[in-house]
Amino acid sequence: MLRRYAIHNLRRNGFVYSTVTAMVPHPKDDDYRDAAIPKLIRMFESRRFFYSTVTAMVPHPKDDYLNAAIPKRIKMFESIQAEQKTQRLSLSPDPIKVTLPDGTVKDAAKWQTTPFDVAKEISKNLANNALIARVNGVLWDMARPLEQDCELRIYKFEDDEGRDTFWHSSALILGQSLEMEYGCKLCIGLCTTRGEGFYYDAFYGDLGLNDDHFKQIEARALKAVGEKQPFERIEVTRDQALEMFSDNEFKVEIINDLPADKTITVYRCGSLVDLSRGPHIPNNSFVKAIACLKASSAYWRGNKARPTLQRVYGISYPDQESLKEYLLKLEEAKKYDYRNFGVEQELLSHHESSPRGWFFLPRGALVYEELMNFISSQYEVRGYEEVITPDLFCFDIKKHKFGLKAIWRCSVFKHRARSYSELPLRMAEFGPGGLYRNEASDDLSELKHRRIFEKDDAHIFCRESQIKDEVREALKFIDYVYEIFGFTYDLKLSTRPENSFGETATWEKAESALKEALDEFGKPWQLNEGDGALYGPKIDIKVSDALSRKFQCATLQLNFQLPNCFKLEYLAEDEAKIERPVMIHMAILGSVKRLFNILLGHYKGKWPFWLSPRQAIVCPVSKKSQAYAKKVKDEIYSKGFLVDADLRYRKIEKKVREAQLAQYNYILVVGEQEAETGQVSVRVRDKEDLTTMSIEGLLERFSEDAKNFR
Repeated sequence: MLRRYAIHNLRRNGFVYSTVTAMVPHPKDDDYRDAAIPKLIRMFESRRFFYSTVTAMVPHPKDDYLNAAIPKRIKMFESIQAEQKTQRLSLSPDPIKVTLPDGTVKDAAKWQTTPFDVAKEISKNLANNALIARVNGVLWDMARPLEQDCELRIYKFEDDEGRDTFWHSSALILGQSLEMEYGCKLCIGLCTTRGEGFYYDAFYGDLGLNDDHFKQIEARALKAVGEKQPFERIEVTRDQALEMFSDNEFKVEIINDLPADKTITVYRCGSLVDLSRGPHIPNNSFVKAIACLKASSAYWRGNKARPTLQRVYGISYPDQESLKEYLLKLEEAKKYDYRNFGVEQELLSHHESSPRGWFFLPRGALVYEELMNFISSQYEVRGYEEVITPDLFCFDIKKHKFGLKAIWRCSVFKHRARSYSELPLRMAEFGPGGLYRNEASDDLSELKHRRIFEKDDAHIFCRESQIKDEVREALKFIDYVYEIFGFTYDLKLSTRPENSFGETATWEKAESALKEALDEFGKPWQLNEGDGALYGPKIDIKVSDALSRKFQCATLQLNFQLPNCFKLEYLAEDEAKIERPVMIHMAILGSVKRLFNILLGHYKGKWPFWLSPRQAIVCPVSKKSQAYAKKVKDEIYSKGFLVDADLRYRKIEKKVREAQLAQYNYILVVGEQEAETGQVSVRVRDKEDLTTMSIEGLLERFSEDAKNFR
């Protein structure tokens, strides 16, 4: 309105419209502040316009922040980058050898040859699609020069490493858009832990983002992508980093909290200069499709006493078609969200008095209990013994209350002397209130994020010579369970991280045992270097459900450290010797509540018979057959199956239709004829045909379905 008013008055004073519009660019134009405003002020003052009208047209205060911060960061980045390039050019380009995964060795020059150079030498297609490299086990930018003889592996979007890097880089593209559009103070941007997409947290003051902002954010991001902006990397000192980001208190806090010996890396992409551990894709033009998914609030560092941030989630792909497919799957998944679907099926309930918790209704509790019973029965046949150990205990430190969950199974092992002949000793615990985690409060509305949760938790104490066999059998256990659920899954061996503890030789021995077990198991697996637990390597298992969503449920962790901490011992075959056991930690379902959430979407509410909370319903045709319907129900119930009877005075067609919508596995129609013959007309869920069966035959079928997990 003010802009139109100004133009109208300028035209009245004899100015040409084209001249005026050239002088009043869109408020987001970079030269607006430096050129248009002073000129307009002089013109308005000469014609005695109110100064307040002019100042109303001055850009949003966010421009003050951007005009100060962005040029300073870019100037510092370019200065440090030039110094580091000069220093690198002064180094001797000694010849080095680069070994590829197939054993091929390439000649290269130290400080000059990059992974991209090697990719070009291999093939043009690889060079065009290469996103990231791994150099001697460390992820590496494609444009970063090699520094020594190395083993080199190159990843594309199809690889997990390439895809994660693609989404991490997309987080920075999103950050650039958010910063330039709203003048926000960027905090942290990463690829999500769920394995798809990314997010960026930022501080916006009083501005609250919502879906209405998404098109504007996406447009700015795609504009940057169209400029093919490279991701450039420098290393900085702590003082340089603090100076570079002195106008962003969140970045300053991050920098100050870094370990003294931590290498600090900064990346630039277009106008964005940001702290980032990297590495990143060569340039942002690889991102051909990007979309914002949702915006939500988040506390800085998960502390409700700290500033409230806005978190924007996004997804990106190298092509538009993949993005369309993903968004369609997302819409499909929303149909089966437990927060809607679980309520519709009367499995779950939510109450305002418990804003961070869900109630499992009777039928939901039946599914929950059956999942635990299933694993318990498998423990029994596989030689696991169940124990019950104490829960969390609390203590005070500096006026704060802390809770600690000990690995009590170590105490169970140690309660008496042990012999080599008892090993392997397999112990499991599966009880309420078993595990505690301080999840951020804004995540607790979802079943997959709980502060108190139940988990199938097992520990195997064995000799070093038994590791391979025990891990292989544990993998078979996991495979058996996931095949029943209809999950596919990926296997990754996560090796020693930087901040681990323990001897190198012990780690190498542990990793070697897991590799051998995976090879003997016979399914494809990948190496996930540097992502193991602090105390030992692990095998991560990610399941994919029917909607192609990936979830982390099972885990296998090898632990040489805790038996040392607890001083666990057993008598060796040579009774003069005392040896230390190795501990294998295993979970298959993971959090049962989280798995419930996954299975609800995976089955789309159509539970298999063995797990179903509604296995059968008896529907009498008329009042005359009600007594027989009750008899059928009682007989089925007496055999341990979940059965209901619809005894309402309604047409049979309506009863059957409602039973189908409620997802009963079997709909049993009984009339006078069935009552006379002692039979039932059976309709299987989602099928129109009716089959007449005896009660005995029906019960036999139910038993077969339950026994074979159908």
